Amino acid sequence: MSSSAAVRLLVITVQHLPYASSRSSQWLFPGRQPGQPMNPVSLQVHLRKIGVPPQRGRTSAIRQLVLQAPAPVIAKALGYYDKTATRLVAEAGGTWSRYAPGDHKR
Repeated sequence: MSSSAAVRLLVITVQHLPYASSRSSQWLFPGRQPGQPMNPVSLQVHLRKIGVPPQRGRTSAIRQLVLQAPAPVIAKALGYYDKTATRLVAEAGGTWSRYAPGDHKR
């Protein structure tokens, strides 16, 4: 099964969960609490059930982020250490090594 087909299956499955919030939620993966997203651990369980390894997708998503924005920005947004985000930039082939953090308004 392709990844896109697996995600579509997951979306259909999640839409039929018995949670009160799942029917009217704006979240792709609604949680048990109205207006809140699904708990990440619960989402991992659902992904694994349909054969999608969640860690691989998460790593790919983070690598894509660090190619689109400076590592310090991504590190702060995700709660990572700067060194971790810089390593991810290098692994992804990014070029944000000369980014100067700070306020650049004039």
